Amino acid sequence: MTAPMLPSRFLAAYALDWIAGDPPSMPHPVRLIGAAISHGERLLRRPAKPEIELVQGAFLTAGVVFGAWVVARWVRNASPMAEILLGWTTLATRSLLDESAAVVRAVEAGDLLRARLLLSRIVGRDTESLDEPEILRAVIETLAEGLCDGVVAPLIYLALGGVPAAFAYKAINTLDSMIGHPEPPYRYFGRVAARLDDVANFIPARVAAATICAAALLTKYDARQAWRILLRDGSNHPSPNAGRPEAAMAGALGVRLGGMNYYGGEPSPKPVLGVEGHCATVRDARKALFITAVASVAAFSVAWICLAIGRRR
Repeated sequence: MTAPMLPSRFLAAYALDWIAGDPPSMPHPVRLIGAAISHGERLLRRPAKPEIELVQGAFLTAGVVFGAWVVARWVRNASPMAEILLGWTTLATRSLLDESAAVVRAVEAGDLLRARLLLSRIVGRDTESLDEPEILRAVIETLAEGLCDGVVAPLIYLALGGVPAAFAYKAINTLDSMIGHPEPPYRYFGRVAARLDDVANFIPARVAAATICAAALLTKYDARQAWRILLRDGSNHPSPNAGRPEAAMAGALGVRLGGMNYYGGEPSPKPVLGVEGHCATVRDARKALFITAVASVAAFSVAWICLAIGRRR
């Protein structure tokens, strides 16, 4: 593990994320990681026995994660500004809020066709036939899960091991999104990537859920209900991690999350979180945006304080 970021650089990277987000014209490192994964998959993946495909996927996963760590460490050492810029690219508060808000605005305007199109850019599920409550449910679930993947987890890894650790995490997360699927052809090839993502997100998911509860308290939403639904339903999700922040968000808003999704036309049922809640509305989605923003600031503040205290020892 490399050294954590200096508190001043940590603050600068987080501020840049809020100010600039993820400019489309910028060659984002995650896109480069994705290109490396695609290239490696073409080289390594061959139909074979399950154990051989497992080894092929393990080699790809190890190579991409280690490569991301090495390159980030090398670039970080170039200058303090390079470290700040790399740290910025691992965070996604602004882009998560902007892209989710764009879907909500389209729903408010009654343009469900545009809302579905915008939603398809931030979720993996089929969006073509979703009605208004289902679109809004997807937005709220994306905010809850994105708070973990795009904000809390990178903050934790930046605080613990600096930019190299955060980039290794982003590589793991990207591998999981691209090859960590239980369906063929990735059932065995992507298994190591999927399990590694589960491990990497184990603590961040629970921290993200706790920050949603804290944000609900700060924003005077239902923090007690958020905590109750988190404890009751957080472990019901097939993922060991994704259900935690989603359950906390469901409780904070008093909505039902989970249910049936479709991927490539194939049904994928998920347990309902907050079954006693109501269907998601635009007002709920607006509240979820606010809670996510407050939770991001709260998570950063705690991480920055821990860094500052650590530097003084």
